[in-house]
Amino acid sequence: MRSTTHATRPFCNSFLLFIIWLSAYQQVKAVHKPLQPNHTSTLTFASPPTTGLFDPIQISPSVIPHYPYPEEPLSPMYPSFPTTYEPVLTGNCPINFSAISTLIDKTSSDCSAPLAALVGNVICCPQVNSLLHIFQAHYTSNSTQLVLQNVTASDCFSDIISILASRGANITIPKLCSVNSSNLTGGICPVTDANIFEKTVNTSKLLEACTSVDPLKECCRPVCQPAILDAALHISLRESTFGDSNIVKEPTTTDVLTDCKGVVYSWLSRKLSPDAANTAFRILSACKVNKVCPLEFNKPSEVIKACRDLAAPNPCCCSSLNTYIVRIQKEMLITNRQAINCATLFGSMLQKGGVMTDIYELCDVDLKDFSLQAYGQQGCLLRSLPSDVVVDNTTGYSFTCDLSDNVAAPWPSSSSVSSLSLCAPEMSLPALPTLEASANPGYHHNGYKVLVPIFSFSLLSLL
Repeated sequence: MRSTTHATRPFCNSFLLFIIWLSAYQQVKAVHKPLQPNHTSTLTFASPPTTGLFDPIQISPSVIPHYPYPEEPLSPMYPSFPTTYEPVLTGNCPINFSAISTLIDKTSSDCSAPLAALVGNVICCPQVNSLLHIFQAHYTSNSTQLVLQNVTASDCFSDIISILASRGANITIPKLCSVNSSNLTGGICPVTDANIFEKTVNTSKLLEACTSVDPLKECCRPVCQPAILDAALHISLRESTFGDSNIVKEPTTTDVLTDCKGVVYSWLSRKLSPDAANTAFRILSACKVNKVCPLEFNKPSEVIKACRDLAAPNPCCCSSLNTYIVRIQKEMLITNRQAINCATLFGSMLQKGGVMTDIYELCDVDLKDFSLQAYGQQGCLLRSLPSDVVVDNTTGYSFTCDLSDNVAAPWPSSSSVSSLSLCAPEMSLPALPTLEASANPGYHHNGYKVLVPIFSFSLLSLL
């Protein structure tokens, strides 16, 4: 036994030294091998959200798909950043644009090139109109005129669009928002002089009504809107500024009244700070856009044919409805209130065609199914209150979605939408759904719905 022990001891020592050497060798030689690129899309998940389950959610590239096709143009909502450059100006608009630089930056991000068409109705165009009103007042602040002359307005409007485009805004803003240089001139409103305006209008009442606009009350119990309309009506009934301002005319047309509203906005912009004026004007715009559905509905003949006289879940009906809804999901982002209007409008079209059963419930259709979708399964409803697109140096463009839950689309009580009101005391968004999974063969084919608190949008499926 002793001889065996002595014989094996050198072997054990050598083996121990070999193990130590091998371990050291591995520590020195172990290097990181980069992953080879491939053509599959992978996801990098963000940290869990800190907000509550039903709080507004921020849409940004927290879950970023690695774009697999670098040769092709990026999707309109793929994380991107604005390209800026020095604008070429006409030189014929003598104004210090830096004084309203903050509003110009806000407008350029709200109308950013990749998003403008998708948020034009709710975010971009309301902000563009607000900027034009405030610019109008800023340009004429040292004179008694509340508007610009035609030639100057043309040059200044061109400069505004050029500056916005140089900061990343979509160059098609004039067409998208139906604005032009006449928005700065006062059109055919007969009163454009500040002194005559203040003699004609009860300005103290106008200021009291519009200095601080309540975003929760103004749309249903308006205070500022009727004050603006009253002021516009008063100045529209007077003779031209260049004539006898004491002569009262006959009631004017809608075009004159609209132009005079622009003059009222310009006067208000003089009396309020740029931020206060912008906030008030955006709230007033929100009241207007939330009253109607901006989506275009073609005649749903196939849906009517498949769903007429339906009393139970029917795969053919739900499939036809799903196909129709997928088409309108490619149009734009809408607000939660617009979604209610759209669901009601579409439901009334179906009812007029003979579909009397609530196929929204049978086919499991939610409000957010009427808005643009993320990855083909998660819709985003913007808030009904004014919101903006945010540009971040890390995440690019982002905006806030209001609903992260699956709120069922309301089926109209009749085929007429004239009685629809979101301002009745008992009217509110539909009740939150239960967690029970639906067995209906509806729009969500997998039988359950996933809450995604933070996600990014991709339109690859729409291209």
